[in-house]
Amino acid sequence: MGRNFRRAGAAVLAALTTTALVACSSEQAPQAEENGGGGDDAATETISIGFSQVGAESGWRAANTKSIQDTLTAENGFDLKFSDAQQKQENQIQAIRSYIQQGVDVIAFSPVVETGWDAVLEEAKAASIPVILTDRAVDSEDESLYESFIGSDFVLEGEMAGDWAVEQYDGEGFKAVELQGTTGAAPMIDRQQGFADAIAGSDIEMIDSQTGNFTRTEGKQVMEGFLQKYDDIDLVFAHNDDMGLGAIEAIEAAGKVPGKDIKIITVDAVKDGMQALADGKINYIVECNPLLGPDLAEIAKKVVAGEEVQKRIVVEDQAFDQEAAKEALPDRQYCRARRVVGGAARRRARHGTGRTDRQHGTVQHGS
Repeated sequence: MGRNFRRAGAAVLAALTTTALVACSSEQAPQAEENGGGGDDAATETISIGFSQVGAESGWRAANTKSIQDTLTAENGFDLKFSDAQQKQENQIQAIRSYIQQGVDVIAFSPVVETGWDAVLEEAKAASIPVILTDRAVDSEDESLYESFIGSDFVLEGEMAGDWAVEQYDGEGFKAVELQGTTGAAPMIDRQQGFADAIAGSDIEMIDSQTGNFTRTEGKQVMEGFLQKYDDIDLVFAHNDDMGLGAIEAIEAAGKVPGKDIKIITVDAVKDGMQALADGKINYIVECNPLLGPDLAEIAKKVVAGEEVQKRIVVEDQAFDQEAAKEALPDRQYCRARRVVGGAARRRARHGTGRTDRQHGTVQHGS
């Protein structure tokens, strides 16, 4: 899912840490830097950036959009042109072509699906407009079509969820169902793979897996179908919190107790999911940090300035059990967890801080 490169140098790591802390406290990025001395000549020119968002399908996406819009402001040196693709690839391609015609300085987007981007990205390259991927990767053999990819390691997120399930429930003969994200989307593909790899060899059996399209409504609908089809479901793995919250509604409507009669593991750690975890309706959540605005701003400034940037910037994700959720909720603003618990800690203890990327076999070392 894109290259996991080691961040180059302590100075860059310190800069990214600073911007992340600012985002967590206020979801605002620092003021745009000046090029040097004083006077009018020192002012940084405004960077025009066209951003195409997947949609508004979940609480995670809303937080991600807010981080981008709050960071890429005129005060911070940006002219942001924002579009909502409503989860349709054709809308994103149309938006990217519009940005090319407008002659923006940078194009950034979170791809709806992994495939089918080469033609439009080649158009951007021909126009000498750098492209930055956020949150999700594209599946292309030509990595020159984009400058950098900023996002989480979705395979690892699935592994962390599966590790915890094995740690808690192996030996009990659990039957599990899976609420997948959007078909063909990078997080759907990778989280499914990571979870399957982690439970392989255990006696946890995945009896069904269907897409809920990352939405609460469809998550509920799919879970209702599962409950009608099977009377022995022990565990739900949902690829995001919203689908997990939809599953809770379906389970309660069926007269069962979520978190007890049927265990639930999700990914994201948005506030509603965290509250359900604290309430015992969800059993475990793996975080996916949506606050990508500061990293996007920094990379955009560098590519416009002609500076070298890392091809793959991995956002570190941790995990919550019920106790950790209760501790974090009072100040929760989608920042990363304060600690790793359960299976995730066990996996990192076994393998160290290094991690292997699905597509390219490169290693990203934790900070």
